[in-house]
This record gives sequence, structure tokens and C-alpha cells, in this order.
Amino acid sequence: MSGYEKAAFDIKARYNKADKGTHRFTIADNRGLLRLTVPVSRPSGATLWSQTLVSDHGRWFETMPTALETAYGRTPFFEFYIDRMMPLFDMRQESVTDLCLRADAIVRGILKLPVEIISQDSDESFDIFAGDSEIEEKFNTALPYWQVRQESFGFMPGLSILDLIFNLGPEAELYLDRLRDCQQPMLKTLQ
Repeated sequence: MSGYEKAAFDIKARYNKADKGTHRFTIADNRGLLRLTVPVSRPSGATLWSQTLVSDHGRWFETMPTALETAYGRTPFFEFYIDRMMPLFDMRQESVTDLCLRADAIVRGILKLPVEIISQDSDESFDIFAGDSEIEEKFNTALPYWQVRQESFGFMPGLSILDLIFNLGPEAELYLDRLRDCQQPMLKTLQ
């Protein structure tokens, strides 16, 4: 997203139980990869992600901050950024879409991404779609950065953007600039 001036979120996407990426992310803790999930409870029948509510099952809003602290508490920038993330764990009654949009706004603010979010109803067209496996694969293998668990596990690609933020802090913006510069030729060929 950092390579574009505008982005659109598909707020009319249909709920798909198999699409775990909508409410799950991966971090690295002291045992390796850890997948964190925000549980959902949806009404019966066909529905949209924007109608699918976040559930309090498993008290995820209490365990997830602890998991983040265990995984990233020793990184140079955890204490600097975790307070900005904490409003995501207030367990308000909201849809998965609303939680994702709040998380995205926090991350874009931290990374100073001047990406304008366009309504899905806009007439504008877009060249790239989230979830495109070829694009995702290219970005997951690009430009290793310093990770707190690197000595134990080597560089682990494909982690949540939180890994980049907690490990690199303000340098995450520079990393994204370098990544964008390296990936521009690849993006043009995929469009």
C-alpha cells in the first residue's frame, strides 16, 4: 500500500469462513511463528464481513496484548508504539471491517503513509488487489530487515506489519521506501 497514493477497502466483501487473513495475523515469539486470531461471531446465513461482529470469545482482547509484549517487549520500539495499538483491544461491539479499518488507520499513522482511502462506491479504478498471491509472494521474500528473533530463527518473511514497526520503529518508513524502489519494476509487470 505504501507504493500507492490511494487504496480501497472492499467493505462489501462476503464473509468467507476460510478467509482467515481477514481476522488473523502472524508474529514471531520465542518459539517461532505465532498466529493471533480475533474471533468472530456472525449471524446465520450469508453475510458480509462488515456485518460480522468481533466476538469476545477467549478474551482475545486481554491475551493478544500479552502475546505482543512477550514477542516484542525486548524490541527497541515496542514501548514507543504499543500505547498507540492499545485502543484496538478495548473490545467494543463492532464489525470485523470496522476493527480492520481502525487498525489500518493506526498503522498508516505510525508509518506516515499518505494513502487516501477511497470508498468502494467510488468510480476510480485500481491496479492492484490485496491478496494477489503473486504480489504477496514477491513482497514476502524481499529485503530482509533486522528482527529480534533473527539469531534463533533467521529472517522470517511474511509477518504482520507490527513486526516491522516494533523492530525498526521510525526506520520502518525508510525500509518501505527501499522496498517500494526495489519492487517498482515487479509491480509494473504484474499490473
